[in-house]
Amino acid sequence: MATIINMPRLSDTMEEGVVASWLKNVGDKVEEGDILAEIETDKATMEFESFHEGTLLHIGVQEGETAPVDSLLAIIGEEGEDISGLLNGNTSAPAETKSTEETKTEESKASNTSTDIPEGVKVVTMPRLSDTMTEGTVASWLKKVGDKVEEGDILAEIETDKATMEFESFNEGTLLHIGVQEGESAPVDSLLAIIGKAGTDVSSLVEAHKAGTLTSSTTTEKQEEAPKVTEEKKTETAATPVATVSNTNGGRIFASPLAKKIAKDKGINLADVKGSGENGRIVKKDVENYTPAAKIEAPVATSTAATPSAVTNFAIAGEENTSEVKNSQMRKAIAKALSNSKFSAPHFYLNIEVDMDNAMASRKTINEIPDTKISFNDMVVKACAMALKKHPQVNTSWTDNDTLFHSHINVGVAVAVDEGLVVPVVKHTDALSLTQIGAAVRDLAGKARTKKITPAEMQGSTFTVSNLGMFGIESFTSIINQPNSAILSVGAIVQKPVVKNGEIVVGNTMKLTLACDHRTVDGAVGAQFLQTLKTYIENPVTMLA
Repeated sequence: MATIINMPRLSDTMEEGVVASWLKNVGDKVEEGDILAEIETDKATMEFESFHEGTLLHIGVQEGETAPVDSLLAIIGEEGEDISGLLNGNTSAPAETKSTEETKTEESKASNTSTDIPEGVKVVTMPRLSDTMTEGTVASWLKKVGDKVEEGDILAEIETDKATMEFESFNEGTLLHIGVQEGESAPVDSLLAIIGKAGTDVSSLVEAHKAGTLTSSTTTEKQEEAPKVTEEKKTETAATPVATVSNTNGGRIFASPLAKKIAKDKGINLADVKGSGENGRIVKKDVENYTPAAKIEAPVATSTAATPSAVTNFAIAGEENTSEVKNSQMRKAIAKALSNSKFSAPHFYLNIEVDMDNAMASRKTINEIPDTKISFNDMVVKACAMALKKHPQVNTSWTDNDTLFHSHINVGVAVAVDEGLVVPVVKHTDALSLTQIGAAVRDLAGKARTKKITPAEMQGSTFTVSNLGMFGIESFTSIINQPNSAILSVGAIVQKPVVKNGEIVVGNTMKLTLACDHRTVDGAVGAQFLQTLKTYIENPVTMLA
């Protein structure tokens, strides 16, 4: 008897999944344990294996399409088995069901009430690229209407509430329509683009999508026999080399579409760029990190290009001018999160001053070891992790019904980026050494500044550290990064007169401010945490014990 396979819930926050690729076609034999498909969740792309055996009779979600959890993914049964009853929603499939031809005729009539999708046309919707994303902004399109699109090509860069991410195509064909222009925002699942055969009229699809009459069932129905065609196309695509250009010697240069676009925009010759990808393929970071060799004519070109800009920016004295800059998704998310935190959590603040003489001497000694480099911030992060082990009340989260005590310690480190602030998370910080923490922070901060950080790398913090000491700020207060119960603000190291052993001497001090959520952390608990933190920072050797 045929078995219905539904879209699985592959993560705790997954509400819908995207079929990245099918590893079986309709008509293929399926054994228990065989990998049916690769499904993209809100966190990763995972293999989905079959717990049944038989023949794959039906595919309900085509490659590149999105479907909610528990919706029809596939049907497995005996070869030649009639599954029309299951497709019509009748799981019992009684004997008095109509013949296949009659069923097809009725389905055809029913489909006339909705807009038909031409054969080979794929409707691409705004993807959900993070667990909190409700809408996305198209930062840039890397394809134009009329351009050829191959499977795996980067269609656009989409700005979420956490980062700007590349969105690649799971389909191939010609880009027939763009539904969201550069700089515009649109809700998740709204019409992003349409891909299909060149010359196909998709105006009716655009109108149908606006009217809400374009349904996923229509898409599935039209593409029910598509897997074999798709497989043939895949074979042809595999034989086609990745995006290439020619160098001055006539040889081919392998480069990703995004790398080509950035190089074109920056006027960089790809022949001069060394690729770090597979088989020497040039990727985005190679172009972004490329520094051209100095040329004699460069100063002349720079000065010439600067002249019009100077004239354009000229303003008459006394003239008033206001320009509007659209809020990015990141700024909107930051504003919403901080407002919720400030007005829902009762903040209170504790200040302490730390003697940094021993810390400075210890850091100097550690950094003299070859291939070793730590910062004062790394020492603070390590000290926080160790202090949290001794004061678990600070390593908590508040909910309406419970206080959550976390046995794990994940310290978030606030990093300033061009469009705002992100908080990468160093997982299991208490188990890491100073050098491991330093390497992790540098790696995550670098990813954040180049917008390469993933949502998973910014989730799960139990405590946060914010450091503005490098900007010369001596003391400041921070807003708690919920659902954390506290955040530590770290100021600059200042040289000033201090009293030691009854004498006034020159010392180095640093001010720390702990912002606490009074619902979970009382004043005495916060004060004890700071005293422990002070002991660790002033005596770094205790962190190595």
